[in-house]
Amino acid sequence: MRKEISQLIMIEVKPGQRDEQIKAYNKLSPLVLAEEGCLEYVLKSIEDNENKFVLVEKWISEEALEFHDNTDYMKKADSLNHIFRARSAEVIRLVDIE
Repeated sequence: MRKEISQLIMIEVKPGQRDEQIKAYNKLSPLVLAEEGCLEYVLKSIEDNENKFVLVEKWISEEALEFHDNTDYMKKADSLNHIFRARSAEVIRLVDIE
């Protein structure tokens, strides 16, 4: 049985770099949402802090997430994030309460 994967990606950008994060998301989101295993991929802004975002992701399985992480466009995006991000993103994996 495949188990859905939900995670929050906590992102902080350098001051003045908000638009760069939004541009990066807008470029990637159509590609990611077209992936067979993607159920949700939404960037949200943190209220009262223009430099912080949360990326909400939901995947049909661990295999789908692994495929996503290894696509050429995600590898390229990851290699460029340091230009506008203040630090590495924090990944918070969510689990269902049973």
